[in-house]
Amino acid sequence: MDKPIHLIEYETMLLGRHQQLTAPRLREDGDRLDRSAYILLSRIRMQGPMSIGQLSEAFGLDPSTLNRQTSAMLRSGLVERIPDPEAGLARKFRITEEGERRLERERQRNIDGVDRVMADWTPEEVAAFAAFLKRFNTDIERLAGRPWPRP
Repeated sequence: MDKPIHLIEYETMLLGRHQQLTAPRLREDGDRLDRSAYILLSRIRMQGPMSIGQLSEAFGLDPSTLNRQTSAMLRSGLVERIPDPEAGLARKFRITEEGERRLERERQRNIDGVDRVMADWTPEEVAAFAAFLKRFNTDIERLAGRPWPRP
């Protein structure tokens, strides 16, 4: 690890390992969203209803993978299918009230977890980290050609 870029690679690997900042997600709480549902719901919330094709393009995933994930979300009542006004018989996925409730609850758990991790950071350190993390993510998105909508 003689170069900063090596340390960044290593630390991002570890960050991926720490996805669950709010403690291990034991399945005793049936209200928890799995990672794919959390990310898909977050994207649909930001962009509005999306078709399988739009989700495939946004995530760079095969439609069959997204069909499995959205089917599970439909069964759980997190999304519903609605007609696509621009595409005849095509359908889009829209978040249900239950999906919104569970997404917001999960997001708050994640925010609380990050807040615990950064409890000893100054507001300036938190702001600087947020700015660098946003830049890192937007540069990845630029290279991949898949920008993520932001508030």
